[in-house]
Amino acid sequence: MLTESEIMKVILLSVLSVVILLHSVTDVHAGTYLQPKDNKLPEQLKDVGIVENLGVQVDTSLKFTNEEGKEVPLSSFLHTKKPVVLTLMYYECPSLCNLLLNGFVDTLKNFPQWEIGKQYEIITISIDPREGPELASRKKQSYLKSLGRADAEAGWHFLTGKEESIKKLSTQVGFRYKFDEKQKEYAHGAGLFILTPEGKLSRVLYGIQFQSKDLKLALLEASSGKIGTVIDRILMFCYRYDPTTRGYGVYAMRLVQITSATSVAVFGGVFFIIWRSERRKGRKGLKVDG
Repeated sequence: MLTESEIMKVILLSVLSVVILLHSVTDVHAGTYLQPKDNKLPEQLKDVGIVENLGVQVDTSLKFTNEEGKEVPLSSFLHTKKPVVLTLMYYECPSLCNLLLNGFVDTLKNFPQWEIGKQYEIITISIDPREGPELASRKKQSYLKSLGRADAEAGWHFLTGKEESIKKLSTQVGFRYKFDEKQKEYAHGAGLFILTPEGKLSRVLYGIQFQSKDLKLALLEASSGKIGTVIDRILMFCYRYDPTTRGYGVYAMRLVQITSATSVAVFGGVFFIIWRSERRKGRKGLKVDG
């Protein structure tokens, strides 16, 4: 039988659990998203950017060349039934692509709970058909070294391909780019494309820096909650993607439901313990009197 002191400990621990839950689900920020204040883009940036083609089925028969120089279809990375993070860029990009991958690596360093290749796959594809597997291999080794995680080598794929395949895939996921003849560079946007295990576009995370929690929730969403722990699935229940901030925000109604249910369970359990304790005392008193 619990003493009054032990009952108070149950209450305090339960309240603390709710506070921790509230704190964890409110610590969410959207990825970086930059846009000119006057909404006017330079001529060279027209028809460049990201269009959300959410729900579109990617052509998994499209073939690309891996770091070993072998031609492989996209389906070879989806047969494992895991969600995929797709990044489109080019390896000799002098600025934005490096910022994107550096920011992504920083996010992965703060996301050690899930192993690359075990819970999810990463595919990085060059949009420049002139780039080949040797350059892709060097880039892969460079970023794996920066990441410092042995599990990533088998799960992070750096690909190159022919222009037809690159353009078709880019169009399907809504990644619009064009080559600037004057600068001899590609103009393009920046973001992570999250694909379901079947190859459908589930979510786009914008920018060059990403919150690990946003990445986790996007992967949970893409996998329909089939990866991660029970706690991860509860967090997914509390979050909703906010298109205005382009990130995951707290779903207030879910918080109310969870805290209400927790409070009812806690206090109901405490009252039951107290009632049972008093009933036992009453029975003992009857036996003594008898």
